[in-house]
Amino acid sequence: MNTNSYHNKRDFSPRESNQMVFGIRAVIEAIKSGKEIESLYLQRGLNGEIILELRSILKEHEIGFQLVPVEKLNRLTQKNHQGAVAFISPITYDKIENIIPTIYEKGEVPFILILDGITDVRNFGAIARTAECAGIHAIIVPSKGSAQITPDAIKTSAGALYKIPVCRHDSLIKTAKFLQESGLQLIACTEKTNDYLYQPDYTAPTAVIMGSEEDGISTELIRIADHLAKIPMFGEIESLNVSVSAGVLLYEVVRQKMSAK
Repeated sequence: MNTNSYHNKRDFSPRESNQMVFGIRAVIEAIKSGKEIESLYLQRGLNGEIILELRSILKEHEIGFQLVPVEKLNRLTQKNHQGAVAFISPITYDKIENIIPTIYEKGEVPFILILDGITDVRNFGAIARTAECAGIHAIIVPSKGSAQITPDAIKTSAGALYKIPVCRHDSLIKTAKFLQESGLQLIACTEKTNDYLYQPDYTAPTAVIMGSEEDGISTELIRIADHLAKIPMFGEIESLNVSVSAGVLLYEVVRQKMSAK
C-alpha cells in the first residue's frame, strides 16, 4: 500500500496559531519574505502609492484578498492597521504540479483528495486526519471558498495538516483536468448517480472528490469526473457528515489496494 514517503520527509514548523500581521508595509514585507498568506483583509476605498504597490505584489504572487469596511479591521485589531490585516498560514502550501511527478518517480500510485467547498474547519481537520491515515499523497483545495487552516483545523487533524501536503489552486476544474492528463481518474462522491462507491477500480491512479454537505460537488467537476460514486443509505436521515463520508470512501480505496497485493 502507499507508504506516503513523499510527505513524511517534508520539513514542518508547527505553530500554535495563525500569526496576525497588520499595517500595509508589514504585509508587503511578509509577502516578500515568502510567508504564506492564509487570509488578507483590506479597507475599502484606500488609495495611494503604497496601496498600489501592495496590490501589484498581490497580483504578482496570486494572493487573494477581501475588501472590508474599517469596522471589520477594527474588530480584528485595535492597533494601527492602516487598512490592512493579514493572517500568516501555519503551513506552507504546495503545488500539485510539483507533487505528481515525484509520486510517479518513486514508483507509487497517486492517491489524491480534492475538497470542493468544505468550509467548516473542523470537518476539514477531521478529513485531513483520515486522509493521512489512508495514505493520501496530497489534499487539493480551492483558493477561495475553502476552510482556512486554523489552529482548530490543525488540532482536529491531530497534526495531520503538518504531515500531508495541502495544495491551494485558483481553479479546481483546471487542476482536475491536469490530474486527468497526468493519468489519474476522477471519482466524485455524489448522490447524483445510481452507482455505488464499490464499483470503480481504485487500484489505478485516483483523485477522489468530496463536496460540501450544503452544495455538494460543483456541476463542472461532476461533468468531467470519470466515475460518480455514492454511499448506500438505509436510514431516514439519508446523509452523512462529510468527514464520515470521506472516511467511508477513502477506506474503500485502501481495502481495494490491500486486496490487490
